[in-house]
Amino acid sequence: MKTRKRALVGLTVALALFGTAACGRAETTPGDQAPAQEVTEGAATGTLTVWAMGVEGEELPGLVEGFKAENPDVTVNVTAVPWDSAHDRFTAAIAAGTTPDVAQVGTTWMGEFVGLNALDPTPDLIDPSMFFEGAQSTTEVDGTSYAVPWYVETRLLYYRTDIAEAAGITEAPATWDDLKAMATAMKGAEGVRWPISLLPGGTGSWQTVLPLMWSNGGQVVNDDQTAFTFDTPENVEALQYYQSFFTEGLANTAPTSGTTEADFVSGAVPMFISGPWMMSSVENLGGEGFADQYAVAEMPTKVTNASFIGGSNLAVFSASENRDAAWKLVDYLTQEETQIEWFDMTSDLPSVQSAWDDAALQSDEKLATFGAQLETAYAPPAIQTWEQVANAFDAEVERVTITGSDAAAGLSALQQEATSIGMG
Repeated sequence: MKTRKRALVGLTVALALFGTAACGRAETTPGDQAPAQEVTEGAATGTLTVWAMGVEGEELPGLVEGFKAENPDVTVNVTAVPWDSAHDRFTAAIAAGTTPDVAQVGTTWMGEFVGLNALDPTPDLIDPSMFFEGAQSTTEVDGTSYAVPWYVETRLLYYRTDIAEAAGITEAPATWDDLKAMATAMKGAEGVRWPISLLPGGTGSWQTVLPLMWSNGGQVVNDDQTAFTFDTPENVEALQYYQSFFTEGLANTAPTSGTTEADFVSGAVPMFISGPWMMSSVENLGGEGFADQYAVAEMPTKVTNASFIGGSNLAVFSASENRDAAWKLVDYLTQEETQIEWFDMTSDLPSVQSAWDDAALQSDEKLATFGAQLETAYAPPAIQTWEQVANAFDAEVERVTITGSDAAAGLSALQQEATSIGMG
């Protein structure tokens, strides 16, 4: 797997860059947009502009060569956009009417962009059933899809098997109680400073707490997304469980930033929760043979098994003047063979479920575990204000973990603030 560390793609970057309705555009609702139109048959023609971020922006020109070979009368111009300026660049382009035809869109930007009537509804050309359910849900706003999942990631528990065995643990933790027992056992192991690395609040901490709420049968909005439900007993119990790792001395309330890989390799912190990009990071740092010293496991279960799904979507902008060719490109990029080629180029995990039958994915036990977790990985609600709410969520997690404040009171305060912010 290619060595690289990606920020929580389309997610934590979006949290840092959130902007509300852009540049004075009139506020609209998703219902104002026309339903999805059919795509004409035949080869794609004309010129397409495409924006993509990070490594994807750098590698995409090579991938679209296959599309151009199948459609010799089309020109595809790819612009690589830095993640740290992407959100503002998109909102400015939406306001000015200068959006690209196709773009990589962070999953938590969907509600905002659809609220601005910036995205074209997904046509029947794309079969939504071929994607992981959680990934497909990130494209949907008020029951309508406005993009397709391009690549995915989810979070697993990384743990040092050698240190676990030395502490008397020989199996991966399957339940909440198992995880707590493993952390407690590891606390006394030689060289271990903190058994598990967890974020004590701050940007992105909600991405670990929310799956615990889901695992306990909780939700943060009601079924029709008309009200927040942060302060339910299920969610309170989940936050109390998360808090307990800090109050019981199993996780550091003041961790040093950027040391997760080094602490894992040294054994000082033998567990953490993260995505697939960390595999190459720890293995390269650990050197030859280190891959055999750790394992990954699906998130432990309370009522059910759940994890967080991330990644990026591909969207066609409603202002595109070459809309049919744009969707034909999106269709090409989400074909099984193209998804496997993209994985080979970038290590981005396929969003198309059938691509996981490829030998390169099935033969790697750790990657296969990520594939299994994707079956029960979910996204936050697709509401326009989610990123504002997530910032408030992070702040309450910080108060609970660092100051030891009451979890129920914290979620009650979050419920009030989220209700004040509204759904958008």
